[in-house]
Amino acid sequence: MKPNQLLTHAFKKLLLWRLYNRYVIANAVIQADIKHTLQVRGSQVQYATIDKQFYHAMIYYPDYAYIFFWRINKLGYRWRYLFMNDLPCKLFRSTEIAGGLMCYHPFATVINAKSIGRNFQFRNGLTVGNKGNDNSQLPIIGNDVSVGANVVIIGAITIGDQVTIGAGSVVVKDVPSHCVVAGNPAKIIRRLDEH
Repeated sequence: MKPNQLLTHAFKKLLLWRLYNRYVIANAVIQADIKHTLQVRGSQVQYATIDKQFYHAMIYYPDYAYIFFWRINKLGYRWRYLFMNDLPCKLFRSTEIAGGLMCYHPFATVINAKSIGRNFQFRNGLTVGNKGNDNSQLPIIGNDVSVGANVVIIGAITIGDQVTIGAGSVVVKDVPSHCVVAGNPAKIIRRLDEH
């Protein structure tokens, strides 16, 4: 490593140590985000201690770094550029999202929901929002929901637990638990075994 790279690396480690001690060590939701990200990506670091998991996720997954800075309400953090590129993504602060949040390339994503359960996964081009610009008309999304690219979820609807939403789908009606939906408008294409 060149001297300036060594200095940057040492500075990043210092920042990560401070961020870990301030925000991660006692926060089960952030820890769930870290663990879920590493598990889904198949990283061997998922078996390491939580501090090593955090360092790995922040250094190698800029998508996770975005989620972390959103969680701590510091998307304007002065040194964020060391961990993430500019990701054109907007998560409304009013949206309650349980632990295990994970994204793949969150470009062109806007999420404005009433609530989202644990282990929510999404991909680029997701729009979750209100109907008719009325924030009382927001979706509720359950646990263990995985959303493909370019999906639209609009209105005062409920999406159940363990649902997979296919890429390009437009969801404007309630979706029951344990199924796969796809299409415009989205329809159930397969029910999942509940075991």
